[in-house]
Amino acid sequence: MKKEKNSPKNDIPQIPNEILDGGFERKATAGQKMWYTTKRFFSSPANVILVVFALALAFLIFYPLFTMIVETFMINSPSEGIYDPGKPVGSFTTKWWNRLIVSDYADMYFWTPLGRQVLMAMLASIIAIIYGGVVAFFITRTNMKGKKIISTVFIFPYIMPSWTLATFWQNFWQNPDIGTGTGGMMYNLLGIKVSEGFVYGVIPCAIVLGLHYAPFAYILIGGTLRNMDANLEEAATVLKANRAKIIRRITIPIVLPALVSTFLLVFSSSMSAYAVPRYLAGTTGDGSVRYFITTYMKSFIGKQLYGQSYIMGLVMIIFGIAILMVNQYITGKRKSFTTVSGKSGQISYIDLKWGKWAACIVICFLSLFFAVMPLVTFALESCCVHPGDYSQMTLDYWISREMTGSENGLKGLFFEDKIWSAFGNSLLLSVLCAIIAGTSGILIGYAVAKRRGSVLSKSVDTLAFVPYLLPSLALGGAFLTMATTFGLTNSFLILVLVGAVKYLPFASRSGINAMLQLSGEIEEAAVMMNVPWWKRMVRIIFPIQKSTFMSGYLLPFTSCMRELSLFVLLVAPGTQLLATLLDEWTAWWTQSANALNLLIIVTVLIINFAANKLTGASIDKGVGG
Repeated sequence: MKKEKNSPKNDIPQIPNEILDGGFERKATAGQKMWYTTKRFFSSPANVILVVFALALAFLIFYPLFTMIVETFMINSPSEGIYDPGKPVGSFTTKWWNRLIVSDYADMYFWTPLGRQVLMAMLASIIAIIYGGVVAFFITRTNMKGKKIISTVFIFPYIMPSWTLATFWQNFWQNPDIGTGTGGMMYNLLGIKVSEGFVYGVIPCAIVLGLHYAPFAYILIGGTLRNMDANLEEAATVLKANRAKIIRRITIPIVLPALVSTFLLVFSSSMSAYAVPRYLAGTTGDGSVRYFITTYMKSFIGKQLYGQSYIMGLVMIIFGIAILMVNQYITGKRKSFTTVSGKSGQISYIDLKWGKWAACIVICFLSLFFAVMPLVTFALESCCVHPGDYSQMTLDYWISREMTGSENGLKGLFFEDKIWSAFGNSLLLSVLCAIIAGTSGILIGYAVAKRRGSVLSKSVDTLAFVPYLLPSLALGGAFLTMATTFGLTNSFLILVLVGAVKYLPFASRSGINAMLQLSGEIEEAAVMMNVPWWKRMVRIIFPIQKSTFMSGYLLPFTSCMRELSLFVLLVAPGTQLLATLLDEWTAWWTQSANALNLLIIVTVLIINFAANKLTGASIDKGVGG
């Protein structure tokens, strides 16, 4: 008896029954079977999305890395030819590897700067975990007062660019005996002088980065503590265990995966930090500049010594890949470590008694200090007639329509053409990167959720996350090699591409999390009504998860507006961004640089606040209070 054709149950066309039941088994060729299989595979929107992004991401990630590796064995400019005489530009050489790794110059140009970078990253990770973890513990596990305001304000240093904290640190602690020879706020107001090692060097760089990434640790660790099953601690309390033992034997082991992930991710981010060492590196005992691996890489690029700078970039990338492998190994070893159950959800808060107000005051002071004081110092410094001298104040650096002085040569901030040109470029770049990264993140989230568990979905998920672990400066260097190959040097397009790739992990994580929360039945009903895929996305899926999806747009936009390390190697001389313009002004025009710093911070905060009020999306969603 001949079978009736099955009605399609979803948007994937069925292979004809004659082929499935073997009726035409001898007549259908291998090519026909492959055609039907391929047609069926690509009839699914999720599969098409996965294939497209697998190819695109593989090209945009691996091709720049490949060209970077190749150019470490090439003479790329006449400046490099000086160090390897007799070889023309474009010829093969191993000079750069020998010069950086084993030559007499290796310690000065590579190993010492690399050691400083590694030490800074380790200290920053420890500081971030201790500071952010302690605040998260007080917010989630105690009856401390003022949780709401702390939860809101504590996140500000992460929203602000890291180099604003570095500039603030310098403005606050500077004194005439060190650095630029000008006085900072503590010296001018209270006459306090601190040692040079507290203002410049590895330690202050680590402190500033630790403060910048402490909110990141706060979110990860606090989220784990908040979701922890209260029964675990209740059982220990019934067995007469004291609070210290409960924290040591139960709480810390539970948050250990979050601690490890925080350490590795902060370490990875700090390994690529360029701006903070750029401002706070200072000088060594003999008066020479104290270089880190990132600042040396930027310096070598400026001198057109590309081969050696790309080797430095590759070393940072190797650190990122190693961190990813360690993180995967550690989390993979604890797959069944259950901390959230369907039982007790009642959290037993630690009663701090009178300490609930003391803890509130201390943490509020620290949070407000690092969130508000940078704004205060930038505002004051931008109004000083002479840098660091608060006895004479002026608004010329803000509102003057004429040149503000022979030492400056710029108009007031509101009337300086360079500012608004850079502001327009930054805004356009941020919007384009946010649109590309945010939309790609939604599509990747949809496809990965629909084909969860398949090799292709896992591959795309991993590829989308890889750029997060690639140091910004190194990724910028890799795209510089690709830009040279395709004739895109000094092109605005290369800035858009590298920004979209770098911030895709934020958007893809947001998209995947949003899609995994949706039941498949929501879309299946529309499929049965033959609603096209694009209409299901626009009319059903996006409205339901609008807030989460908008976070996928907001994160790249906000990050792009304050980014320096990623674009500093790629931006064309005639295409300034706010961050690169600030990098240039800081060395020469202190008051205008502080005014610009304040403008960037306020812009980022206003954008984040407006997006939060309009859409509910925000990057400052902490663990609450």
